[in-house]
Amino acid sequence: MLQQPSLITMNHSIQIFNDFFIQCVGRWSSERTYHYLAANDIERSHTDFAIFPLTEASKQKVLLDNQYDLIKNPDQYPGFHLGFETVSEHGDRVTQSLNLMFVYQPQANPDSHTEILTGDYLRDRAYEEAKPMVAKFTFDPILKELKMTTTYTSVVSVDSITLINPQLRIRKIINYLRPTPGAPLKNVMLVGFGVEQKQPSS
Repeated sequence: MLQQPSLITMNHSIQIFNDFFIQCVGRWSSERTYHYLAANDIERSHTDFAIFPLTEASKQKVLLDNQYDLIKNPDQYPGFHLGFETVSEHGDRVTQSLNLMFVYQPQANPDSHTEILTGDYLRDRAYEEAKPMVAKFTFDPILKELKMTTTYTSVVSVDSITLINPQLRIRKIINYLRPTPGAPLKNVMLVGFGVEQKQPSS
């Protein structure tokens, strides 16, 4: 008889979620490949980026920028400053920095066997559109996979990060043409893959 996998409680999922971000703090180097399906084009790029925890004051500002209800104890939710520079194979450079938070949904029974965390992903400056943005996220504590879904004006971006080990992350992004309200995601505009390796601290 096959042994049933052990169940993870919500409290344990939150602990794994917090550990995921602790391991993500630091400097990373990423090699990415983007497939632009409509243009039948492939582009490669290199990105160097750094992730550092936010102060409580900075978290409150992210909440305020997004007109999100202020949280009594924002320190219970992960928040980070992200800065990066991307250089494409054609020599194009993009530099950006932003602050972000992940606010998971409260659970009526934290001891219930509900593994997947869900909640809101807040940024003071989004990638596709330079303005504050509230998106949705899910976190699978078994796979250690964070999936973020952002609805922009023209596209819906589904971005996932899988933490293979503390030194290696796998990134995947799929951009869909934004469908009419209530319709499923269908038309893929872009698919990207990345291998991200943590760099030694200086």
